[in-house]
Amino acid sequence: MVAGSFAVVDFSSLDFSSFETVLELRRYTLHPGRRDELITLFEREFVEPQEAAGAHLFGLFRTSASPDEFVWLRGFRSFSARKAALSAFYSGPAWRRFRDAANATMADSDNVLVLRPVVGGLPSPPPGSGIFLTVSSVASPSAFAVFETDPSPNNFPQLPVRTDGPFSVSFSREASPGAESLEPTSRSLLR
Repeated sequence: MVAGSFAVVDFSSLDFSSFETVLELRRYTLHPGRRDELITLFEREFVEPQEAAGAHLFGLFRTSASPDEFVWLRGFRSFSARKAALSAFYSGPAWRRFRDAANATMADSDNVLVLRPVVGGLPSPPPGSGIFLTVSSVASPSAFAVFETDPSPNNFPQLPVRTDGPFSVSFSREASPGAESLEPTSRSLLR
């Protein structure tokens, strides 16, 4: 595959709510001043190959609280689909070609929660503006989607995940105590 090219995948007939079955909340701490560099590379080279491999990228975000953090959401239909999609992407040409450039921007990429739905709704948030993320022991009362940490063993150990939960992860349109404001990037589906 040529740099910048990608396979065209028709997602119009897919039910994206089924991709909420297994969700990764990935929070990367980047080297100072390198967030936009990673986002540009990520959006240009990594979105379509991951989607073609069987993952669904719900959201790509800057955080207003930290200029050196990139937050993103990747969903799968099941744990076995997660393993297959991650195996395909991380052994594929896009990752092999651009991994060194991506990894050079990252100070830490291990802040990852694997989640299961309590209240689905990422594909169809209510009208409004603003996306707020709350990670705590209880769900946000204004949440349109709520997830909890999944205790299943990590079936793709090449990518570490946190096991220090349990946590509740809520997405809402309203700020609440402990909520963090997310700023969608140009390719984020969740807005």
